[in-house]
Amino acid sequence: MSQFVNLAVVGAGLVGQRHIAAIEQVANTRLAGIVEPRGGDFEGTAVVRDLDALFENENLDGVVLSTPTPLHLEGALACIARGIPVLVEKPLATSVDEAERIESASTTAGVPVLVGHHRRHNPLIQKAASLIRSGAIGEVRAAQATCWFYKPDDYFDEAPWRKQAGAGPISVNLVHDVDLMRHLCGEVIAVQAQSAPSRRGFENEDVAAAVLTFESGAICTISVSDSITAPWSWEMTAAEYPIYPVTDQSCYHIGGSEGSLSIPDMRLWRHDGENSWWNAISSTVMPRAASDPLVNQIAHFADVIRGKSGPLVTAKEGLRTMQVIEAIQVAAHTQTRVKIDANLEAVPEAAA
Repeated sequence: MSQFVNLAVVGAGLVGQRHIAAIEQVANTRLAGIVEPRGGDFEGTAVVRDLDALFENENLDGVVLSTPTPLHLEGALACIARGIPVLVEKPLATSVDEAERIESASTTAGVPVLVGHHRRHNPLIQKAASLIRSGAIGEVRAAQATCWFYKPDDYFDEAPWRKQAGAGPISVNLVHDVDLMRHLCGEVIAVQAQSAPSRRGFENEDVAAAVLTFESGAICTISVSDSITAPWSWEMTAAEYPIYPVTDQSCYHIGGSEGSLSIPDMRLWRHDGENSWWNAISSTVMPRAASDPLVNQIAHFADVIRGKSGPLVTAKEGLRTMQVIEAIQVAAHTQTRVKIDANLEAVPEAAA
């Protein structure tokens, strides 16, 4: 391998442009090409119309796949078939079956597939995970996650696929929050859920809520909407991406037997003295570093390509998060409790 890791970005939409900017900020990585059917000018970087044209570049070391979700399977399998490591934007695929095909192909070929759950690369989340695993809040008993915001009409008009079934906020947005709840609290074994049809008249939902049961016995309540005016979402609390206004709120609360942690303000709450609601309770803001998780993710991808690191978010991790997302969708549709069995398959309880 040359001094530089040569990366290409497939799909130069909203997220793809963030990946392009991140590549330019990571030392010893180089933007080797862009696939964008609409074309475009990207300051001298070659823009091609499809993957076949991209693969003619013999110096390609890795691909960032930021196409619409329905194209993830085809793009990921094409990269794997050519032995090219690929970072696939979240969600990994449109269904568990498709995600399993990507994971199986990656394992069989020995080609790394990373999934773009970039929040795991945020120092905020890394600090939160470290605190929880060190026992700072004791045994995790419950969690709450809120993902409420209002998407403007032009968000959907610019990309009509966002109006289609399967492209609602459960799969597009809540997938991030589910992934973090798994990362912080463990594997999910059962799901109950409700959803409501889009008030805009789209094919998908615009509000949903779920109760997740973890292997440990902990329970998480989690909800999402892209049609609520509110300050309680990761985008508007974490100051991760300057395009979003920042509030002083938190969107996650992790409750334990010895304390609780709110995220992203990183307040650790504990009673003074014995644990009792009669005793005063106070918080400490936990120190943590700050850096751009998209840049961190690209630097990590480059390390994986160089063989210096294994993937932080593997295809299997992306698959497991997809299984919870699909369980939420099944539970909401069937109005049954859905179990995720030992093989991580979502099974409505009535049919189990």
